[in-house]
Amino acid sequence: MVTPLSGSEKLRFREVFTSNYGDLPYLLDIKVDKHLFRAMVQFWNPAYSCFTFGEWAAARIQQKGDGKCIPWASLRDLILIHPDVKRKVDALVLSIYGLVTFPKAMGYIDEAVADFFDRLGKQNTPVPAILAETFRFLNACRRAGEGRFIGCAQLLLVWFHSHFWKVDKVPYRLFFKDYSPLKEAAATPMRDVITEERWIEILQNLREEDVMWKAPWMTPSEILYRCGSFDWVPIPGIWGVVGYTPLLVLRQYKAEQFIPATQGLAESDFSYKGDHYKKKMRV
Repeated sequence: MVTPLSGSEKLRFREVFTSNYGDLPYLLDIKVDKHLFRAMVQFWNPAYSCFTFGEWAAARIQQKGDGKCIPWASLRDLILIHPDVKRKVDALVLSIYGLVTFPKAMGYIDEAVADFFDRLGKQNTPVPAILAETFRFLNACRRAGEGRFIGCAQLLLVWFHSHFWKVDKVPYRLFFKDYSPLKEAAATPMRDVITEERWIEILQNLREEDVMWKAPWMTPSEILYRCGSFDWVPIPGIWGVVGYTPLLVLRQYKAEQFIPATQGLAESDFSYKGDHYKKKMRV
């Protein structure tokens, strides 16, 4: 028999979750607009690992396995009956990573996700892996013309709405220390249903002035734009590596945009082979 959490236990559970994992649970409340998502994928450019919306965007960048899995039901039972609140929280977060952030196997948490989660800590960040797998599976879907996106659709759509729905005045709350784009996205009602065809028309006709190039909460910082002899940066993911060119988004840092060198970028996307990579990879 499963006993519901008491009021004090719920409060303790929430405190542990927020302290260790921040805004992650808001992903569960963000609705995915399937029509917008399918339309967006058609504008992904695998050669540059970026979106090219409309003619103006295209013109700016023109230039001369199977694995072991953990059933969700097993983690669900652990969340419900384990007496240790920290273990309950960890099991729930692992479930979010495996079912929402890296949803490779429907209803299961891939072994590679569990291994990745085990190596996470306060000094590490999952951001590079999330970016890498988002880029890799957008590349795969675009090249094949079909396929299931194995990435966090919620995060991708939050990014889209933060840049492509301009407002005349920026709310002051965006500059608060505890401001959360995920929390705001989860609380924002979905707009009227728009068909995939209509979204494609909207994206094809985007103008430069329609885009909010720099998120209001972003602060200027140094940019890692190359690695060794490469004119791009390799980003390690859970199932593979993909190259990315940060110089393609200089405008987001209010710098002058130019066409960067991307030689070898298209060939930088590859999957890991075997289990030996785990010994070499670090989060």
